[in-house]
Amino acid sequence: MPAGLPVAILLLAPAPAYGPAAPEPPKPAQSAAASSGERDCMAQNKDPNAQQIVICAPKPQGYRLPPDVVEARRMKKQGDAGRPKSPHETYADHSCATIGPMGCRGTPAINLIAVAAVAAKMADRLAEGQEVGSIFETTPASGEYALYREAKRKREEKEAEAQAAKVKAAAEAAQPGKTAR
Repeated sequence: MPAGLPVAILLLAPAPAYGPAAPEPPKPAQSAAASSGERDCMAQNKDPNAQQIVICAPKPQGYRLPPDVVEARRMKKQGDAGRPKSPHETYADHSCATIGPMGCRGTPAINLIAVAAVAAKMADRLAEGQEVGSIFETTPASGEYALYREAKRKREEKEAEAQAAKVKAAAEAAQPGKTAR
């Protein structure tokens, strides 16, 4: 029992902080009226029969999603549309009605030619060191994380282009002897 006490104390002790100290979070800007204790509210009506209710509360800091996540969600909504669905569609399987004069006989069957083709494609991919999971995707679609990465890549490209344009404009402004084409 006494031997477990030092171990428990070590586990419960706060971990030492490594690296530079974390910066303090920025404090919200306060107006002179807010710092003196007053709130920015409408002038309250002193009439006891008034139907107006005034509520004064501090403005919340707000919650803002990163723009890449918002863009990825927008891209996902656009891509999820798919083909339009008819409310009158029965979703019945009528594929047997078009196969030969007798149609399907009701017994399950395996398409051995398709199995051989998939096996050959898997062997080719494995020989080249590629993955084989995408062969089995019947409706390939980008996941949310792939859409997020795409939105982030586009945003970073825009920022890089804007930065390059700014540097180019500064370089042209620094050389007054040359004319722009």
